[in-house]
Amino acid sequence: MKRILFVCTGNTCRSPMAEAMLKRMAHMKGITVAVRSAGVSTVDGLPVSKHALDTLRERDIDHKGSSRAMTAEAVEWADLILTMTSGHKRGLLQWFPEAVDKTYTLKEYTNIDERVLADIEELEGLYTDMHMKQALGQQLTSLERTRLLELERRIPDFDIADPFGGSFALYASCAQEIETALVRLLDKISKR
Repeated sequence: MKRILFVCTGNTCRSPMAEAMLKRMAHMKGITVAVRSAGVSTVDGLPVSKHALDTLRERDIDHKGSSRAMTAEAVEWADLILTMTSGHKRGLLQWFPEAVDKTYTLKEYTNIDERVLADIEELEGLYTDMHMKQALGQQLTSLERTRLLELERRIPDFDIADPFGGSFALYASCAQEIETALVRLLDKISKR
């Protein structure tokens, strides 16, 4: 059974919606998964946003629970960690570098364009080189800098915008974006 952890900022909007939606969608397809969610900047016990709950109810999904802060136990538990933004991914990997091989943004992981995935891998390698060189008091070469900027421009945005404090329509739009990625995620899981 695949264990999936969704991560956002406060664990009151995007990641609880993704958690609840995936549980329901997987159940409907007969796919067994264990799903949790957590926030990189929250405390345990905050209520899930009213608009997030209303958005789920519109999809006939009931969600009970409250925010959970990211923990080492949750990272260790997960086979796959899917963040809502690249910022969440970077932050999580700073705290838990051992999770590098199982952490992606949701939209990055469900992207089906192999060229984009190759670009991401190359860009992450350049970022690693840049950090290593900075630690040693060195800089990227002009060729490396040029390539890094080219890749940053070429790679699509894999972030799911935070609807926190927004209208119900904004939450509904966010949920639709998440759902589209979850359909691809279930297809990917079912093929393994």
